[in-house]
Amino acid sequence: MTTTSPDDNRLFDAFGDGDERALEEAYTRWSPLVYTLALRALADVGEAEDVTQKVFVRAWRGRATFDADRGPLSAWLVGITRNCIADVHAERARRLRLEEAVAQEPPPAPDVGLDVAERLMVASELDRLDEVPRRVMHLAFYDDLTHTQIADTLGLPLGTVKSHIRRSLARLRTRLEVTE
Repeated sequence: MTTTSPDDNRLFDAFGDGDERALEEAYTRWSPLVYTLALRALADVGEAEDVTQKVFVRAWRGRATFDADRGPLSAWLVGITRNCIADVHAERARRLRLEEAVAQEPPPAPDVGLDVAERLMVASELDRLDEVPRRVMHLAFYDDLTHTQIADTLGLPLGTVKSHIRRSLARLRTRLEVTE
């Protein structure tokens, strides 16, 4: 049987009344217990720290529901700790199911937006560009590099890369519109 001291009664009352010093004292007294329970259950220091913080935040926000006649504050905090630990386990299980579902999905279908003839026509038109614009376009569209990455790769100023892309797209558009 748990006994409470007059000091505990004062702390329970002050906590229930919203005295922040009581929260601080409760944290000082029971956060090592909460942390230890969380660490043993979760085996992760970061998650144990998060649980410890959540327990005291929940306790503070729900302090109006604390009833000292039902048990000591420490037992109430342990109950909140168990709920927080269960939440972390549920989140882990949800994340694992999601990862397994993603892993079982078939690989994405190849891009069917352009058929083979269109791809060949675009590749042929890209090959007709001058050497530097062709290289810039290949890096942009086949290697999926950003303008800055292309500029760094080719040692060109960023504005030059953007100009090559803009002019090349205009040429491709003109050529492809003529052939359609």
